[in-house]
Amino acid sequence: MEPLAITWFVLIAVLWIGYLLLEGFDLGVGMRMLFASRDERERRVMLNTIGPVWDGNEVWLISAGAGTFAAFPEWYASLFSTLYVPLTLALVGLILRAVSIEWRGKVHTQRWRSAWTAGIGIGSLIAAFCVGAMLSLTTLGLPIDGNGDRVGGPFAWFGWPAIVGGLAVVGFSLAHGSTFLALKADGSVRSRAAVFAERWAPVCLVPAAIWAVWVQLEHGGNLLSWALVLLAVVGGAWGWVQARARREGRAFTGYAAFGLFGVAAIFAGVFPKVLPSTIDPAFDLTLMNASSSPYTLGVMTVITAVSLPIILGYQAWSYWVFRKRVTPGMIPDAHIVLPAILRDRDADRDVAPTA
Repeated sequence: MEPLAITWFVLIAVLWIGYLLLEGFDLGVGMRMLFASRDERERRVMLNTIGPVWDGNEVWLISAGAGTFAAFPEWYASLFSTLYVPLTLALVGLILRAVSIEWRGKVHTQRWRSAWTAGIGIGSLIAAFCVGAMLSLTTLGLPIDGNGDRVGGPFAWFGWPAIVGGLAVVGFSLAHGSTFLALKADGSVRSRAAVFAERWAPVCLVPAAIWAVWVQLEHGGNLLSWALVLLAVVGGAWGWVQARARREGRAFTGYAAFGLFGVAAIFAGVFPKVLPSTIDPAFDLTLMNASSSPYTLGVMTVITAVSLPIILGYQAWSYWVFRKRVTPGMIPDAHIVLPAILRDRDADRDVAPTA
């Protein structure tokens, strides 16, 4: 087996782990804006906890897709052509969330803010569910033939694996987002997030645990993948214990460890397959028949070795700069801001003409 193909399989798994861990709490905070805020100030506190980082976190999704396209073109072609419906819905959800975050504060009316708040929550929910469904189907199988083409209609992918995977990412995002809010916010937002992390987060993690175990049973598992499943369970349990003790940082670390080891267990369990076929195991896409040439993988490896540390360094720096809690006292009262072009025009009118 080509060592560079294995390296890129691991790298793509790392990119998906990075996306789910970083974008996961963004999506969770967005969904919580639908039900866990009581007034405008609380919603603005929640939004400001992710404000400096949410768009940067999406880089991991783009990198995972681009890496798959370049390193495993057969995997990319079969996956995205078969799952164009959930992929389109995921993009719509991400666009809706981004537009809602940017436009929410542009008009000073309750109706406007409420509509775009709903857009943040619904967009986050759609994106999380569809991304989870696609990842689950990548590991549990799709109805593809020997050419990697879909067999059946545009919704042939929809079934229990998609539902479990979608609920897994939605649930993990809610649990992860709650511990993030408890760590980054203060006041009533922090208190309610901490309560959710203690009472409901363990329930939210159940679909992800089912998905991880399902992959092991479906593909036989191995010593490494089962060990990672065990580490995920330990991490989740430790996070719950710390959440009960109101140690927000340790609770966040524990639930993050659940996500890290859980996704790693899923990729380790499906290895060396990249896209199993539910029609015939002979049609499975594997590292051997889906990867690019060794030359292409070598060039990609050199480029990644140079660029990835820069990206990691920049993101680490941005998190360090915005590491402090967001408190209600930091949020000014909502007020109308006159655009600069109108301020300049009004200033010109106030200037008296000279003789």
